[in-house]
Amino acid sequence: MKTGFAIMNHQEIVERIASFSVLEGVPISQIEWIVERGELVEIPAGEQIFKRGDSIDRLLIMLDGLFSLKVQQAGQFKELAQIKTGDVSGALPYSRAQSATGHAFAVTDSKVFTLSVDHFYDLICECHEVTAVLVHLMTDRVRDFSRFQHQSEKLMALGKLSAGLAHELNNPAAAIVRSAESLEKHLGTVPDKLKKVISMEILDDQIDFVNNLVFGKLRQGINKTESMIARADREDELTDWLEDNGYGDCYMLAETLADYRFDVADLDGLKERMGEKEFPSMLTWVDNVLTTEKMVGEIKDASKRISTLVNSVKEYSHMDRSGDYEPTDIHIGLRTTLSILNHKVKKNQVTVEENWQTDMPKMAASPGELNQVWTNIIDNALDAMEEAGGTLTITTKMVGDNVRVNISDTGKGIPKDIQDRIFEPFFTTKDIGKGTGLGLETVQQIVENHNGTIKLQSQPGNTTFEICLPLKH
Repeated sequence: MKTGFAIMNHQEIVERIASFSVLEGVPISQIEWIVERGELVEIPAGEQIFKRGDSIDRLLIMLDGLFSLKVQQAGQFKELAQIKTGDVSGALPYSRAQSATGHAFAVTDSKVFTLSVDHFYDLICECHEVTAVLVHLMTDRVRDFSRFQHQSEKLMALGKLSAGLAHELNNPAAAIVRSAESLEKHLGTVPDKLKKVISMEILDDQIDFVNNLVFGKLRQGINKTESMIARADREDELTDWLEDNGYGDCYMLAETLADYRFDVADLDGLKERMGEKEFPSMLTWVDNVLTTEKMVGEIKDASKRISTLVNSVKEYSHMDRSGDYEPTDIHIGLRTTLSILNHKVKKNQVTVEENWQTDMPKMAASPGELNQVWTNIIDNALDAMEEAGGTLTITTKMVGDNVRVNISDTGKGIPKDIQDRIFEPFFTTKDIGKGTGLGLETVQQIVENHNGTIKLQSQPGNTTFEICLPLKH
C-alpha cells in the first residue's frame, strides 16, 4: 500500500468526499475536520485489504475504485458485497464490531481515505451531522448483513435437508432397481418351470397340502427376528439336505427356504407327500412362488420407505398448512426430525433414546417453527458426537401446564466461558462454512414467540437443552 497526499491535495480530497451523495447535507467544515486527521491510501488491483479476524480499526471512504467483500463457505469464497466509489465502510461510530467477518480485495486500482477509530470520540463530539450519517449507515449495514446471514442459514439448512434426504432415498431406490432387475430375470425362467409343473401327475389332496404349506409360510412372512447364528445353522441344514437329495447348486434355494422358515422336517414332509417322481418339479414351483413373493416384498418395503421419507419431509415442512398456531403433537415433530437426520445419526454412530410421555396432550404451536427448534438443537448435538459417537436422549414430560422437552447428548460439551454467548446472533464455534451462528438465535426467538423458555446445562459428556413451552399460547 502507498500512503500520503501525493496524488491528491487536501482541497481535492475534501471536494471529492463532499460530492458523494451519502454525505449530502454535511457541513464542509466537518469533512475538512475528517480530512485533516485521516490519510489517503492507494491500493493496487488484486491486493487484499484485510482478512477475516483482522481488527476493524478505521473508517473507509472510497474515493475511487472497487473493493469486493467475500466470506468463505465450504472452502470457497463467496462475494457478500462490494464497496464502490462514494461508499463509506469499515469502522463506524457506536458499532460493536471488533473484527472482520470476511475478506476484502481490491478489484481495481483504488484510492481510499481512512480515519482511525482513535478519532471517533472527538468526531462524535464535534461533528454531529457526520456522526448521524454514519450511524444510519451502520443500521443499514447491520440490516443487510443480517438478511444475508439469515438467507445463508436457510440455504445451509436446506442443503443439510437435501443431502440427508438424498442419502436416505438412495438406499431404497437402489433396492427397488435391484429387486426389479432380479424379478425380471427370475420371471424369464417361468415358462420352463411352468412346463414341469403342468406335466405333474398329482391329486387334489396333494395340491391342498402344498398350498397349505407354502401359503402358510407366506402368511407368516420372512422371520426378521431370528438371530444370525440360528438362521445360518438352519440354512446349512437345508443346504445339506438338498445336496443329499440330488440338488447340486442349491445355495440360493436354501437361502429362500430359510427366509420363509422352512426346515428339514418341512422338506421331508413335502417329499413324502409328493413322491420321489414329482417332488423335484413341485420344489421348483415352491421356489418360484417364494422367490417372486420375496422380490415383490423387497420392492414394496423400499417403496414404503420412500413414501415414509416423503411424508416425513412434508410433515416436517408443513408445506400444506398455514403458519398459524394449531393443536400440535410435539412427538410427531420430533420423530419426523429424527427421520430427516437419520443419515447423520447412523454416520456418527449415535444411539437415540426416547423417553417420551405417551399421554402428552397437544399444545398450541406452530409445528413448522418447532421443527426448526428440534432440528437446530439435534443437529448440533450430532455434530458434538461426530468423532466418537455417543447417545442422544430426548425426554418429554408435562410439568404443570407446560410441555418440557430435554435434548441431551454425550458429546464434548460447550466450554463454560462461552455458554452465555451461544444465543448471540452470528456467534458460532463451528469451522468456516459449517455455520453462521444464527441457529440457536433462531431457536431462542421461536421459543420466546411461543412464550417459552430455553436453558442450557453443559459439561464434557453431558449437554442438555431444556425447552419449556406452555400448553396454551
